[in-house]
Amino acid sequence: MLSLDEYKKIIDLRYKPRPAVHLSEEEKSAICDEMLGVLLEERNEIAAFSYPYTIKRDLIWGYLNERMPNPVTPRFLEIQDKLFRAESIERGIVNVSALDYRERIALWQGDITRLDADAIVNAANSSLLGCFIPHHKCIDNVIHSRAGVQVRLDCSKIMGAQGEPEPSGCAKITLAYNLPSKYILHTVGPMVGVRVTDEDRRVLRNSYLSCLNLAREMGLHTVAFCCISTGIFGFPGDEAAAIAVGAVKGWLLEAGSYDMRVVFDVYLDKDFAIYRDVLQNT
Repeated sequence: MLSLDEYKKIIDLRYKPRPAVHLSEEEKSAICDEMLGVLLEERNEIAAFSYPYTIKRDLIWGYLNERMPNPVTPRFLEIQDKLFRAESIERGIVNVSALDYRERIALWQGDITRLDADAIVNAANSSLLGCFIPHHKCIDNVIHSRAGVQVRLDCSKIMGAQGEPEPSGCAKITLAYNLPSKYILHTVGPMVGVRVTDEDRRVLRNSYLSCLNLAREMGLHTVAFCCISTGIFGFPGDEAAAIAVGAVKGWLLEAGSYDMRVVFDVYLDKDFAIYRDVLQNT
């Protein structure tokens, strides 16, 4: 498995602050026209720009989901980044330092791509290339789609050098590009079969620990976790939350004076209730 020191030589992990971007709908529509021109040419399809802006934007989302990690021009990255950063501002950036922390842990409900944490965690698949299903609502798709094509390109370089799928319970890191966070931690949680096994529990715990260890290795101080493996990977939410909270609390205790704060990000009301109860009773 490729180490951080090894893939640091392959991708650029130097974070650079990104300026805020504000665009009118006309400006966004013009960018969509140019991006669609490139994407349709790649697909050997004819451009048709008479659509409303929202339809054009959905087309871009779907085409980028399907697109293989092939290089893009500096111009494409320039206009993509302008559009995606403007969209990040429009969604509203959440300041994680203002959240309510207890024992260095906070619970927050909402869209993880709005958080300005040092790193957010992506529940990835073993290819690390993101979700190729157009408009799929999994967290892997959402994070890749809003961060930009650079994430898939970086992950492709890492995986090409590694030469094998990413093992479950481990983690890799890339820049977050157009998200409010600085970095994305990509981890592959366990995929549960008929029932949860002890190995599933061990791997899920390791996913949380691997992310925290990698964040510390990078000198990061705030990490926001999604609910790893609880979607299509089939891990029951209540047990997954107990493992997550136990792993994080144990890591923070062992980390001692290292300044780390952790956000558990949930999207559904039922998950918020589960994590609230686990945090109160652990």
